[in-house]
Amino acid sequence: MKQPKLSFWQIWNLSFGFLGVQIGFALQNGNVSRILSDLGADLSSLSLFWLAAPIMGLLVQPIVGAASDRTWNKLGRRLPFMLGGAVIAAAMMMLLPNASMVVAFIPPMLFGLLIFAIKDAAFNVTFQPFRSLVSDMVPPEQRNLGYSVQTLLINIGAVFGSVLPFVLTNVVGLDNASKAGEVAPSVVWAFYIGATVLLGSVLWTVFRTKEYAPEQYYAYKGLDSEAQTLAEQVRKSRSPGEKLSDFWQTMLSMPKIMQQLALVQFFSWFALFIMWTYFPAAIAQNTWGVGIEWYDGSYIAQMGGVPAHIAAAKGAAGDWVGILYAGYSLFAVLFSLVMAKLANLFGRKFVYSFSLLAGGLGYLSFVLFTDPTMTHVNLLITQVEIPKGALGLMLPMIGVGIAWAAILAMPYAILAGALPPEKTGVYMGIFNFTIAAPQIVSGLIAGWILGSVFQNQAVYIVMLAGAAMVLGALSVWLVKEQEVTSTS
Repeated sequence: MKQPKLSFWQIWNLSFGFLGVQIGFALQNGNVSRILSDLGADLSSLSLFWLAAPIMGLLVQPIVGAASDRTWNKLGRRLPFMLGGAVIAAAMMMLLPNASMVVAFIPPMLFGLLIFAIKDAAFNVTFQPFRSLVSDMVPPEQRNLGYSVQTLLINIGAVFGSVLPFVLTNVVGLDNASKAGEVAPSVVWAFYIGATVLLGSVLWTVFRTKEYAPEQYYAYKGLDSEAQTLAEQVRKSRSPGEKLSDFWQTMLSMPKIMQQLALVQFFSWFALFIMWTYFPAAIAQNTWGVGIEWYDGSYIAQMGGVPAHIAAAKGAAGDWVGILYAGYSLFAVLFSLVMAKLANLFGRKFVYSFSLLAGGLGYLSFVLFTDPTMTHVNLLITQVEIPKGALGLMLPMIGVGIAWAAILAMPYAILAGALPPEKTGVYMGIFNFTIAAPQIVSGLIAGWILGSVFQNQAVYIVMLAGAAMVLGALSVWLVKEQEVTSTS
């Protein structure tokens, strides 16, 4: 039975919840380093704190993927996980910037790290089923469109989440400078707003999407419904040890294309982890001229705190990071509008490789933008005075945005056609290993490299990210695309 095509708005509704999830991710990526620094973390240890994110993804996504493959209830197959994860994620987003309130019971930095880990786990519970939902509901001939719409919504959410602290400071008038051991008010309120939108957008997808019943799904995917039901009954009767053995066999029998894409993913996500961890420090140092000593907790304690002008510079740089993140997300939105057509015209591999190369060159050029001359900038919603170098940094963000759009869509578009339909969820979850593992490697070594090799000059670790992204572009050509329909 041929799977019916979906209307544009049906495809839109499938992924609309990703808008809110990405607002949460954008706030996390742009502000967690800032929050942890405000709570007492030093620069070289930030990458270790950030390990919570990929570790949660590594643990949660394969479990959620496998569980959602076998979940059928009134809400559907993937939707129950999206809803449950969104509720927890929203609650944790409201708690994270208030970590200093529990100082009497637990060190704020430790509490902040705990909430960060729980929040990221909840993000992953919500995030992973969206990928599988598109694969479930969208027919093969609309797959490029399905993942491109998802990328579009992701990047709209990223723009909103990235600029939110800046807008709350420069338009609403909230303070962006933090006091000792506390988080800036603009960041606190940004997380409140982000949590509300996250929950609302996921609810939209949950109540505007109706997943296929098991019989329909199996028919559309060319599977034998009775055989699948029998297989599920056998699976439920197996012991935990046997189920673990089954999972390990699934790992060993993964399509070869997953292994080929893993190399590309390693270089891509190694670079992205560095960006999210060290962009705020790199911009403050390289463009605003903040000395590396102001990222040393012992030096700050010795000096009796951070001077007001240094705190103001770090706050301004932190806000501008949000604008730059919004910039690359906006460029990603624009590129995602044509990415599906380019992929159909030139091939997915060409578009994927070109995009990663653009991102790598963007990172490598970061060191060039050091002009401290203050210039007046009209952003339509407000006007600000910033260094010329900070304004120039928007140029590298074009390449980063192109790379980001491709990273979010191309590997999944390439992979989806190579996965057996009855194991799409578990394989999509396993594929998250290729996202989490490079971030864990980056987290373990990036801080040491920054401190021991680059002497805490964060701009050079960004250039290292650029070199990794270029290697990712080259490794795309090792991938051999393939299509399957079923293993049954």
